[in-house]
Amino acid sequence: MIHSLSGGVISDDEQLTYVFVCADDGRKRWYICPFFGVSEGDKVSVNMDGVTLTAEVTRVEYVTKKTAPWPVNRTAEVEAIVGGSET
Repeated sequence: MIHSLSGGVISDDEQLTYVFVCADDGRKRWYICPFFGVSEGDKVSVNMDGVTLTAEVTRVEYVTKKTAPWPVNRTAEVEAIVGGSET
């Protein structure tokens, strides 16, 4: 963590990948995707309401904590890319 000369903490500008997904039953949510190379149309494994299911990525956003479309501390992570690499 870097501190400014005035005693404050300089904000963390870590890049995050947010994906908006649509499940087969029509439910839609934002998730943080820790996997490199995810793109629109990919199928991902996510937890919705305590159930792991497959959903389609409909939007990908590269953001910081300040510009995230949903609060980072309230956003779940994608569990896996279905049929793809998990690197």
